[in-house]
Amino acid sequence: MDAFTTITVAAAGAALAVLGVKGPKRLALSRAKHPSLMGHVRMAKRVASQLPFYDYTETEFFAADGASGEVVARRRAGFARLSALYRERYAKTRAMTDEVKTGISDLQFTGRYRVPFQFSRIIRENLAAGSFLQSASGVYVTDLDGNRFYDLTGSYGVNVLGTDTYKACIAEGGRQVEALGPVLGALHPVVEDNVRRLQAISGLDEISFHMSGTEAVMQAVRLAQYHTGRRRIVRFCGAYHGWWGDVQPGIGNPRPANDTLTLADMSEQTLKVLASRHGIACVLVNPIQAMHPNIGAPSDGSLVDSGRKAEFDRDAYAQWLKRLREVCTQAGTVLIFDEVFVGFRLAPGGAQQYFGVQADLVTYGKTLGGGLPIGVLCGRHALMQRFRPDRPGDICFARGTFNSHPYVMGAMNAFLRRLKSPEIEALYQDLDARWNARAAELNRRLEAEGLPMRVINMSSIWTVLYTRPARYNWLLQYYLRLEGLALSWVGTGRLIFSLNYTDADFAAVADRFVAGAKAMERDGWWAGPATSNKAIRRRVLREMLTVRWRGWRTRNSPVQGDVAHGPMPAE
Repeated sequence: MDAFTTITVAAAGAALAVLGVKGPKRLALSRAKHPSLMGHVRMAKRVASQLPFYDYTETEFFAADGASGEVVARRRAGFARLSALYRERYAKTRAMTDEVKTGISDLQFTGRYRVPFQFSRIIRENLAAGSFLQSASGVYVTDLDGNRFYDLTGSYGVNVLGTDTYKACIAEGGRQVEALGPVLGALHPVVEDNVRRLQAISGLDEISFHMSGTEAVMQAVRLAQYHTGRRRIVRFCGAYHGWWGDVQPGIGNPRPANDTLTLADMSEQTLKVLASRHGIACVLVNPIQAMHPNIGAPSDGSLVDSGRKAEFDRDAYAQWLKRLREVCTQAGTVLIFDEVFVGFRLAPGGAQQYFGVQADLVTYGKTLGGGLPIGVLCGRHALMQRFRPDRPGDICFARGTFNSHPYVMGAMNAFLRRLKSPEIEALYQDLDARWNARAAELNRRLEAEGLPMRVINMSSIWTVLYTRPARYNWLLQYYLRLEGLALSWVGTGRLIFSLNYTDADFAAVADRFVAGAKAMERDGWWAGPATSNKAIRRRVLREMLTVRWRGWRTRNSPVQGDVAHGPMPAE
């Protein structure tokens, strides 16, 4: 045997030995990932990069599902009516938005991703309502044209108690700290009371203040890695933990997050991986995923059919979290609850109280600032310490210029004291029963009217599901706005009620919701030919492949030309 053969055989043997050791672990890890693209973030990123852009012509816009001429005519008439009403009712708000949107990148992004991209251009040209508001009070917001809407946006989770409460918190907090003003670095005495109250709420030893929920999560992960000496992060499929790279692998992150494992939520295989792999520093849990395990946050921008899913089983998710807690304890892995979004909405003690599970580290944000920006990390002493007493050069650094800003600390204190007031405690009494009954009542009315939708709720957080396969479900958000219901840019994917909604307020919202849905039905958007969600997805896929093929032919043709504007016929 020559030297080359000997080296080759030895290398092959070594490779097989490594495979024999690592193969089962890699197989277990693969099984613990959700089979969808949400569970395989690298593949999802590759797929997303290959999706071609195209938009529908006006003819294709109204007949994307192959509807008959009579139905298309109804849709055209209904859409023209909507367009005229939008131009009339929202003129000032729309004009100001148009003035500034070229200078605000966020408006450009949200404007394009409110609906599936093929329909977006025509929607932006006809149904833009603008992004400015001039006032808020009670459960209402008012735009620049004087239109008053029931607020179903929840200010992205901030508005738990009602906007009037936060106005009062900001004003009271400002008065409390105005003698110090915006002096940074030193702490206002109000911080002492905030720390004591947060210790009681979280059941944990120490607190650190940050400028946003994203920063609080960043520090939680850094401390977990620092104290465990491990680098791996586990997040669950579909969950959001802020926009920084390591917790947002895949789509939206221009760099790879090589230390992040995205595993399936509520999975036995995941528990096996967590119990057997020794390099995992922490596991991140966003409790909102109890509503849609292993699925990304719902958005009308991705609503190409009626396949959106959501469900909520409080007991089942609580049992999952308890088992996860046991596995993390046994493995020496830090369990982090990211309550930035849901904190104080489910219970005065947050998700830990609601599900009956104690985490090692907990992050809060949104509503905790009393209406002002905030991120907070609470944790056990052994995990929160940022230095090693015996090694003075070994530290875990984290600072922010505006951490513990006096005005934010004042507003936070006003909010925390209100949580203990009889008025606010009454809002939490029978909270789930109240909101479950409201959801059931709306579902009863939708069914009685024969409308193809229903709502699923996790307390006061709701999403709308569609029960009949259709291409145009995303249009409902525009009908609801005309009925005086304000939704966030994700549309009917997430409705967030503040807890100060009375029964009368909710009855008015239900009336308007049903009226908007009936108007959409009259205009023919759900009157397309009978089909299935699978057939709709296949049709869209054929459109994409057609555009890709045309683009390839154009690039490789001796005579260059424009890529086709829209899709070829489905068949």
